Amino acid sequence: MAVRSVYAGTRTCVTGGAGFLGSHLCERLLDGGQSVVCVDNLRSGAARNIAHLHARSGFEFVNWDVEEPLPAAVREGLSGIFNLACPASPPDYQRDPVQTFRTSVLGAMNLLEVARERGIPILQASTSEVYGDPHQHPQAEGYWGNVNPIGVRSCYDEGKRAAETLFFDYARFHGVDIRVARIFNTYGPRMRPEDGRVVSNFIVQALRGENVTLYGGGVQTRSFCYRDDLVDGLLRLMDCRAAADGPVNLGNPDEFTVAELAEIVLEMTGSPSRRIDLPMPSDDPRQRKPDIARATALLGWSPAVKLRDGLVKTIDYFDALLSGRDVEQRGAA
Repeated sequence: MAVRSVYAGTRTCVTGGAGFLGSHLCERLLDGGQSVVCVDNLRSGAARNIAHLHARSGFEFVNWDVEEPLPAAVREGLSGIFNLACPASPPDYQRDPVQTFRTSVLGAMNLLEVARERGIPILQASTSEVYGDPHQHPQAEGYWGNVNPIGVRSCYDEGKRAAETLFFDYARFHGVDIRVARIFNTYGPRMRPEDGRVVSNFIVQALRGENVTLYGGGVQTRSFCYRDDLVDGLLRLMDCRAAADGPVNLGNPDEFTVAELAEIVLEMTGSPSRRIDLPMPSDDPRQRKPDIARATALLGWSPAVKLRDGLVKTIDYFDALLSGRDVEQRGAA
């Protein structure tokens, strides 16, 4: 999907830039003629996601952990920051929950200080997990959420909530020009096979002929946004000063049960895999669907890619990756 880059920065820092979404954002910014400093410690990002970008003019990669202040050479000349630095899948963020929380909170503080010092805009990639296991459906930005503060997912959920607090306090107290995107389930090429998210899990299991794992019967609902739509939303949000007064949901409001997703993946892959059912994980949300009225009104944004259309490209990507074929162009498609 060819959508122009609307953010008009000149030298942009993307933290978490080697991740699934971050790498596509770097690519889109480069396509818009900008210089990009991609910052990532490769804890959950992958070098292969940005391998094809190193030859492009204006691209720079810095292996760095945002728990530490950015080097002076990175800060110099920046016109904006997109903060996508934090493991986003349960296996990744639960592997070292303390570090996950530190990444969210210390990373936010370090990057907000750069934005304050340089007087530049900064966008925080927050998450629908701030709504927890919601009592409001669909979830609008004014809903405060239902989050377990001491559960196994809390390092991520509460870390992101704390980061939002920091962003809005820096805006109120220091006048920092902020944006906060609450990102709902997103999928597409460059997801990692082992990242533990439902779309990648189902596709990889189906392609390998393994049992497709459902939890709690797969009655939970999710809404799946294709990566191109999401990146377009991030760029539009960064370009919208009117959105600085509150968070903005970015996601696809088309709702499916997890069991429905499994059936679609099995059909599209032609897999002989069988479905198996396991107990529901702790604090797994029962339903998740964004209210995107604010994004539509402020950004003129709504997702365009239907689930099956996005799955075609995502299945093709994983099929190539698991077969050992070249996936660079497929991932960039």
